[in-house]
Amino acid sequence: METQKFSYDNGIVRAFLYATVVFGLVGFLLGLTAALMLFYPELPEYFLGTDDVTIKSLQSGNLQGLINSQGAFGFGRIRMLHTSAVIFAFVCNGFFAGAYYSLQRLLKTRMWSDTLSWIHFWGWQLMIVAVVITFFMGINTSKEYAEHEWPIDILITVIWVVFGINMMMTILNRRVRHLYVAIWFYLGTWVAIAMLHIFNNLEVPLSFTGWKSYSAYAGVKDALVQWWYGHNAVAFVLTTPILGLMYYFLPKAADRPVFSYKLSIIHFWSLIFVYIWAGPHHLQYTAIPGWAQALGTGFSIMLIAPSWGGMLNGLLTLRGAWDKVRENPVLKFFVVAVTCYGMATFEGPILATKTLNKIGHFTDWVIGHVHVGALGWNGFITFGMIYYLLPIMWRTKLWSVKLANWHFWLGTLGIIFYAVPLYIAGFTQGLMWKQFNPDGTLVYKNWLDTVTAIIPYYQMRFVGGLLYISGAILMVVNVIATVRSGSFQKEVPAEAPALANISKQRKEGEGWHLWLERMPVLMTVLSFVAVAIGGFIEIVPTLTIKDNVPTIAAVKPYSPLELEGRDLYIREGCNSCHTQVIRPFRDEVVRFNGKNGQYSKAGEFVYDRPFLWGSKRTGPDLHRQGGKNPSSWHYKHMLNPRVTSAGSVMPRYPWLIANDLDRSKMVAKLELMKNVFDVPYTKAEIDSANQWADNQAAHIVKQIYAEAADVKKAYDEKKAAEGANFTPLEKKEIVALIAYLQRLGTDIKTTEIKTASTN
Repeated sequence: METQKFSYDNGIVRAFLYATVVFGLVGFLLGLTAALMLFYPELPEYFLGTDDVTIKSLQSGNLQGLINSQGAFGFGRIRMLHTSAVIFAFVCNGFFAGAYYSLQRLLKTRMWSDTLSWIHFWGWQLMIVAVVITFFMGINTSKEYAEHEWPIDILITVIWVVFGINMMMTILNRRVRHLYVAIWFYLGTWVAIAMLHIFNNLEVPLSFTGWKSYSAYAGVKDALVQWWYGHNAVAFVLTTPILGLMYYFLPKAADRPVFSYKLSIIHFWSLIFVYIWAGPHHLQYTAIPGWAQALGTGFSIMLIAPSWGGMLNGLLTLRGAWDKVRENPVLKFFVVAVTCYGMATFEGPILATKTLNKIGHFTDWVIGHVHVGALGWNGFITFGMIYYLLPIMWRTKLWSVKLANWHFWLGTLGIIFYAVPLYIAGFTQGLMWKQFNPDGTLVYKNWLDTVTAIIPYYQMRFVGGLLYISGAILMVVNVIATVRSGSFQKEVPAEAPALANISKQRKEGEGWHLWLERMPVLMTVLSFVAVAIGGFIEIVPTLTIKDNVPTIAAVKPYSPLELEGRDLYIREGCNSCHTQVIRPFRDEVVRFNGKNGQYSKAGEFVYDRPFLWGSKRTGPDLHRQGGKNPSSWHYKHMLNPRVTSAGSVMPRYPWLIANDLDRSKMVAKLELMKNVFDVPYTKAEIDSANQWADNQAAHIVKQIYAEAADVKKAYDEKKAAEGANFTPLEKKEIVALIAYLQRLGTDIKTTEIKTASTN
């Protein structure tokens, strides 16, 4: 057969590689900043100014700089930026770089469309920039790993489809008959993320000219869909595509074939089928149905088998090549990466069991667990891939192997110094929260007892982050120097015989999977079926069967002012540190009871769009916050948390006190809730929304003035000084937020509850 000549496109690989390096550094820096703020919450004040004489500051002694920042550098927003930068900017760009490089060589063809390749690249970078801008502005949905608002969700969908079309058409135009295992994982990733992203991000915009939207799901349903997505974002963004890279680059670097073809088959199909069921283990002991919790636990434990099968397949590929590991930094990164994958995928199922979940969930143990995967598995595979590609694409030697080895050791030490302190912190939190005295009272009544106890571990975690980012900086130096010393080859000439047409029927003696590997469309469809089954069985019953969410007559919709306050809570990213769900544990009911001793019921969340259960308790749970503290306490707490709670690591929110509340969309929000989501607002309530809000605001301000004479005096003096320009406290954002916080958990009383525990 005649040999055909063509060329590989290295230009698109280079673009994604540069984006990976740049955004990796940005993501790590944002993470380091968030880690610093957990034991030095005054960081924004240091740069922007403060009126607290106990804090050193670069600015004059007032809060105006902090107020002018409008919370852009608050912990909640920095944390969202960090997770999105690492997941969507660093890991995804790294995956795309590796995929575009490996696909062309595995299929012996150029990417189907250079135009689509570059639309994919620039569209994805545009999305990242849009995320940065909107998150700094407080425009977000609060849904973990999916905080982007609806226009960005649409952009992600479009770009993902562009990538899928280009990949599938490239596969169909291949010159190699059978698809290699790495491509199976690329296809599985594409179909799973398409399904997860679309269903989780179904939302209704307040208007098509603005950014605000509300989730199509409410409360328990939203929680289940979100963690079905959230856990599988870990599965199909941070795991399966990286496994595809492992299956290509590790054998290439080791110059060894994959250890076991059969194990690869078992690994792929069992992983994508089982993974999709495991999401509810993030919601153990919450208000979701008990059967969903049990499914999440069962399938999470089953995940150990395929995950470790993949880990062993990777490590055993190095049989006979371990001598190379000593000298080759690429293999060093890959070995530690695969080991971290094994550790994280053993720990995840263990944490999913109810016995350990009750101790570990909402603690820093989970943060440590996640970062073993993110820093070790994702980071080290990506670093190894970069070091592998640099000499090949720039036709030179790596500028400094010694520097790459330094990066490896700094990164490895960084992971250890990051994860181990957080494990200890998590164990400390989980055990301190549950300690009782012989008389039945909590040993550590004050939440801050636990916070202050783990500050040293936060500081050690920061040191680990410093080590890790230091290694990444060395990599940047190495990348720049290697690029300068080499000669980049954008078009790589290649040749291969065309693929002959043969029957699509199975040949005699041809294994079914070998046959399937030359049927890419069928493999893609079967991959979709494998991931869709679990999602369908878990999600659809909860969305459609009313008995899964028993209603409670006493639970009423939010008032207009409370709804505005809830949106402010979301804007500031408060659910990064505070949960809003009390589990049926004695210690949680006693600690968070507010005015009644109820754990959270499914029917209490029917008007919550989105749900705000959170995933970590840096601060205490807020679901029974209503009436627990006076309104003046909330006012002072938001102005300076350390005045009301000595030792608090919560940042300050003075702009909430300075800002006038924008009520221009308040009526539209109520109309959307009624007309689209059937929330039972009456026409009279909507027509009188502003008066309703005025009355509630006046009541709250009256409470504040009665409880805090100093606040009343300050506003009286301000009114006298400003005259006609004075804006009363009733019109400020802080009052709306207080209205929301004082509402939380006050609808139900013990005698009115007829629902049963899901425990």
